[in-house]
Amino acid sequence: MKYDVVIVGAGSAGCVLAARLSENPKRSVLLLEAGPDYPEFQHLPDELKNGFNLDAGTPHSPFNWAYQASGASGQTNPLQIARGKVVGGSSAVNGQVFLRGLPEDYDSWAALGNDQWSYINVLPFFRKLESDLDIRDDFHGSDGPIPIRRDKPTDWHPFQSAFYDACVAAGYPEDPDMNHPDSTGVGPVPVNNAGGIRMSTALTYLDPVRYRLNLTIKPNVLATRIVFDGTRASGVDVESGGQKFTVEGEEIVLAAGGIASPQLLMLSGIGSGSHLRNLGIPLVCELPGVGQNLRDHPLVYIELGVKDGVHLDITGPRMQSGLRYTAGGSQLRNDMQIFPSNFGGPTSGDPLGGDWKSREPGLRLTCILQAAFSAGELSLASAEPHDKPHLSYRYLEDPRDLQRLREAMRICQRLLAHPALEPLIEGWLAPTEENLASDEALDTWLIQNVNTTYHTSGTCKMGPGSDPMAVVDQYGRVKGLQGLRIADLSIAPDVVRANTNATAIMIAERVANWI
Repeated sequence: MKYDVVIVGAGSAGCVLAARLSENPKRSVLLLEAGPDYPEFQHLPDELKNGFNLDAGTPHSPFNWAYQASGASGQTNPLQIARGKVVGGSSAVNGQVFLRGLPEDYDSWAALGNDQWSYINVLPFFRKLESDLDIRDDFHGSDGPIPIRRDKPTDWHPFQSAFYDACVAAGYPEDPDMNHPDSTGVGPVPVNNAGGIRMSTALTYLDPVRYRLNLTIKPNVLATRIVFDGTRASGVDVESGGQKFTVEGEEIVLAAGGIASPQLLMLSGIGSGSHLRNLGIPLVCELPGVGQNLRDHPLVYIELGVKDGVHLDITGPRMQSGLRYTAGGSQLRNDMQIFPSNFGGPTSGDPLGGDWKSREPGLRLTCILQAAFSAGELSLASAEPHDKPHLSYRYLEDPRDLQRLREAMRICQRLLAHPALEPLIEGWLAPTEENLASDEALDTWLIQNVNTTYHTSGTCKMGPGSDPMAVVDQYGRVKGLQGLRIADLSIAPDVVRANTNATAIMIAERVANWI
C-alpha cells in the first residue's frame, strides 16, 4: 500500500502531525516509531506515566536512545544525551516544563527570511495546542489538547518559596505568567502535568484519534534510509523484528528530532558531499548544512547540602519556580535561567538534566544559558544506521557564553545568602570554595562541568534560497528535493530562549497546516 503521508518518528512532533493530518478522512497516514507503543493507558509503564519519575531518561532505560556527546573542549567524560524512544518521544520522558520561546526568538527566525514564523504568525498555533488551566487571555489557549498549569505558591516546597523570596529581595520582578510575551523575573513554572501524569503528545494528541481508519501506527520500526525516485522521495527503508522492507508514500515527513532527522538525511545521501563520500554513501543532494548549527542550552548546577529535617518527597514535584533574567551587558532579553530543584531519591532525579551522576536526595540551583553563541555539529560515525552519530556541542567556545555562566554563579552566591534559605541549606557541595575563589578557578570548573539540557535544535535549519547552509525552506520542504519535509526542532535556525518541547509541538502544528 502506498500512503499519502509517511511520518518518521512518533515523538513530540510526530504524534501531532499524525493527529492533524489524519483529520482529513481521505488522507492515509502512516506513523513510524522505533520504540514501543502503549495504546492502553493502564499498560503505560510508571516511568512514562508518572511525571515525577525520570527513570525513562537514564542511560540504560529501554525508552532512551542514550546518545553520547562531547560537550566542552577538555572535558574528559562524554555527556549523556537522553532522547525518548517510545511513542510520545521526548514528551513521554521529559521534565514537563512547558515554556514558549520569547517573541524575539520567532521574530528573529522571520528576519532571516522565514516570515511565516514571526511571533504573530506562530501565536495562534501555541494557543491551538494548549488548554491553560490558570490563565485566560488572548495569549493563551483554552481548548487545546495539552493541559498547562502551575503549582500554587501555597503548595511549593520550602526551597522553592525561599528561592522566590530571595529573588524578589534581590530586585527581580515577580512574574505570574512565564508564557506572557513580556515575561521576565521570578515566578511559577508552567508544566504539562495533570494530577501527576506526564501529558505527552502520545496521551494528548494520538490516543484520542489512534483508531481512525485512515491512520496506521507502527511501533518498533526503525527507519534506515529515505528512498528516492530521481529527486523525489518515494518511500522509507525500514527494519522491524529482523525483517527489512520499504514503505511507500506520496510525501515523507521527518519528525525524528534534532539528532535523528539529520542522521537519517545523511544516511540517505543528503548532506555534505565530502563527508558522505568518505563513508561510501552515494550523494543524492548536496546540502552542507545538514548536521551543522547544533544548538542547545548549556547548564551547570550547584549541588547543596541539606539540613536535617528538610523533607524531600520522592513522589512530589521538584521544580515549581524559576528565574529568568538578562545577563549584564547582554542585548538578548531573558538569555539566562536559574531554577531551583528539590528531589527525593533514585526515581525522582533532577528535572533539569545533567549527567545523572548524583542520584542522592538533594537541592540544586541550575544555571542555564538560554542564548548561547557557541554552536556544534553532528556527523555520521559510519554508514550503518544502528551506529549512533557523533555529537560535538562545543559549549562555551565563545567567551561571552563563559562570562554569562560565570555571572550566573555569582548571582547564585548572593541569592543563597538570603536568610530564607538558611534553615534549608548546609553549605555548598559543588562547586567548592576553592572553585569559587577566583574567576579563573570558576571558569576552569565551569568548562569541566558544563552539561546539557537536552534541547538539541537547529541541525536542519530553515532559511531562504540565499542561505547556503539552510536545509529546508520555511515550509519545511527539503531543498533540491520533492516530497520530503521536516517538522521538528531541527529546522529551527537557533534554539529558543525556553525549554523546547512547546516549540517542537508548535512547529508540528504549523507545518501540518501546509501539508
